[in-house]
Amino acid sequence: MIHPTAVIHPDATLGTNVIIGPYVVIEGAAKIGDGCEIQAHAIIGAHVEMGRGNLIGYGAVIGGDPQDFAFKPQVRSSVRIGDGNKIREYCTIHRGTNDNSATTVGHGCFLMAGAHLAHNVSLGDHVIIANNALLGGHVQVAERVFIGGGCVFHQHIRVGRLAICQGGSAFSKDIPPFTTAAERNGIAGLNVVGLRRAGFSPATRAEIKEAFALLYRRGFNTTQALAAAKGKSWGAEAQSFFDFVAAAKKRGVCDLLASRGGGAAEEMLHPE
Repeated sequence: MIHPTAVIHPDATLGTNVIIGPYVVIEGAAKIGDGCEIQAHAIIGAHVEMGRGNLIGYGAVIGGDPQDFAFKPQVRSSVRIGDGNKIREYCTIHRGTNDNSATTVGHGCFLMAGAHLAHNVSLGDHVIIANNALLGGHVQVAERVFIGGGCVFHQHIRVGRLAICQGGSAFSKDIPPFTTAAERNGIAGLNVVGLRRAGFSPATRAEIKEAFALLYRRGFNTTQALAAAKGKSWGAEAQSFFDFVAAAKKRGVCDLLASRGGGAAEEMLHPE
C-alpha cells in the first residue's frame, strides 16, 4: 500500500499494513508503526518514531527542525508519537532542540488542521487541539485537555488535565487542571461538564469546587491559598489541583476573569 510516487529513505522502518499516499517523503531512519496511514504530500522527518494506528494528514510536516536560533542541525533529537492519534492536514510538529530531547504526543490525540507543536512540547493522552492552535516550545499539556481553535501558548507553560481553553485565547501563564480558560490568561470557572464526563463522583466534584473556590474566591493570593489548603486533608483529585498550582514557576497561574470586573461567564460548557 505504498504509492509509487512516495520517496522513502532505505533506512526508514515501516510496520505492517502501512498506507503511504502520493508524494509522501519519509526521511532517514524514521520509524512508522503498524497500521499507520500517511496521506499525500506529508513529510516525516528522519528523527520521528510513531506507534500503531496513526493518521498523518495531507501536507503535514512531522519532525522538522525547531524554530530556535540556538538550534544546531547536528543535534540528535526526536519526535515520539504514541498510538491511535489523528494528526490532520498541514499540522507541524518540530523535534526537540537539545541533544536526546523529544517532542512527544501520547495516545489517542486529535490535532485538527494547521495545529503547531513547537520543539519539546509534551501532550498527554486524549488531547484535542482544534484548528490553527499554536503551542510554543516546552509547553506541557496533560491528558484530556481540549484546546479551542486559534489559541496561542507561550513557551514553557503548563496546561493541567481536563482543562478546556476557549478558542481564540492567548496564554502565558499556567492553566490549572479542571478549569475553563479564556481570553488572555483568564480562568472562567470549572470544566463541570468535563468532570462529569470523566466519571468523577459527586463527592469528588464537590471537593474540586471547594479547592477552586479556595484559590479563586476567598480573596487569598496564591501563597495564602496554598497555605490554607495545607491545613486540610484533600482527596487525590483536589490535592492534584493544589500540587499543580504549587509547582508553578515565576509566571504563575491564570487569574479569575470575574475578579477583573468584566463579569465573565462561569462554568463554561465543554463543547459537544
